[in-house]
Amino acid sequence: MNSFRISIVIPLYNKAGFVERALRSVLAQSGEGVEILVVDDGSMDGGDEVVRRIVDPRIRLIHQENRGVSAARNRGIAEAGADWIAFLDADDEWLPGFLETVVGLRSQFRNCDVFATAYMCCLPDGRKRAPIFRGLPRGKSAFVLEDYFAVASRSDPPIHSSAVAINKHALEAIHGFPEGVSSGEDLLTWARLLNRYQCAYSPTAQALFYCEGETWGPPTRRPDVPDVVGRELALLVESAPTRMRKSVQRYVALWHKMRASVYLRSGNRQRAFLEICGALRYSFCTPKLYAYLALCLVPRSVVQPVIECRNHLRDNEGGG
Repeated sequence: MNSFRISIVIPLYNKAGFVERALRSVLAQSGEGVEILVVDDGSMDGGDEVVRRIVDPRIRLIHQENRGVSAARNRGIAEAGADWIAFLDADDEWLPGFLETVVGLRSQFRNCDVFATAYMCCLPDGRKRAPIFRGLPRGKSAFVLEDYFAVASRSDPPIHSSAVAINKHALEAIHGFPEGVSSGEDLLTWARLLNRYQCAYSPTAQALFYCEGETWGPPTRRPDVPDVVGRELALLVESAPTRMRKSVQRYVALWHKMRASVYLRSGNRQRAFLEICGALRYSFCTPKLYAYLALCLVPRSVVQPVIECRNHLRDNEGGG
């Protein structure tokens, strides 16, 4: 990797059954100049012992009381000795070419502060599904993601926490990951970064994201109240470059639509209606919002089967 040095931050909380896989995928990368910071966020399942059994001088285990994934990542950022930081969730893994791809992106796009690759979703039944990305350039092996929000507002997230490397000064400039947020903390982080910095992107999947449970059916996490992420995303509209302002607005609308979907699946149609109204403040030309609005008005027994059917069909797109 020549003189390129990078710190890899792995937040660990009760992932004893997976963290070795994550670490082995990092150790299998080519090149030198790597340090691996595993931040044990108060795990209670012996995950730290799993890490200790892997003897490698590049691995450093850091302990802290349980404060959440954002605090664990921020601790890793503070402890990092390199100017570049990559993240890997303890239950995900990198494919062998991830770091090599990052190094190639840095060599090709010197003005960028964020480097990201595509990823694959691993479903609980063992199938892999490629995320759906709309608006990425075709036929290019690497490019600058000129308008992150234009892609993210109509796609799966183009950036994932296990498939990204970021300049440390850029992370510090946005104050790292937002703490005290249980859902959407990573989406807010990418939005803050890509509102100010450029991202070089490889559309070749170099990481595997393992989904926890089914992606349809009743939600496992409720939206945060108050909606810190929505409030912070709305602030980005005014600070966004003029050329990206409309796409940032569509992204804010998407955030509220996602919250509406969770509320619909959990049977809270009143909250879902409020989120749809919030989305419509930023984007009127979104047919799905009006479909969700209709679901707020039909009998509750109709809502769950409709959403389950839609999400089930979607999870089978690109499945292999």
